[in-house]
Amino acid sequence: MDLINIVIGMVFIIIILFLGSFVFSKLTRFQDMEEIQKGNEAAGIYMGSKLLGLSIIVAMVSYSSHSWLAMAGWSLIGILALSLIYLVFDFLTPKFKVCDEIARGNKAVARLLSAVIIGSSIVLGTILM
Repeated sequence: MDLINIVIGMVFIIIILFLGSFVFSKLTRFQDMEEIQKGNEAAGIYMGSKLLGLSIIVAMVSYSSHSWLAMAGWSLIGILALSLIYLVFDFLTPKFKVCDEIARGNKAVARLLSAVIIGSSIVLGTILM
């Protein structure tokens, strides 16, 4: 039973992270993976923080969910919530556009957004538990 749950959990997190990566990359006006491949550290920090934040949410909801279906549902809500947090952050910083700054390699903006995403993920994960 434990080994089966571990395998299911590994497949589940890979699917959720892939789905989250796909959704998150649609929010940006640049190609996340292309920027990361070119060595844009800001893009790497930004994408890494989104995936870490999503993993935090998945970990917390897995602790309290008693079915894979419930866990999947809460994980999808986590993806939507992190997407909304990004959009709100971008809206609340009218002096610069987050996407443009990250595409230019502005690590300060990426780190600030990273802290917002990870902090929000911890709060959201706790609420969703």
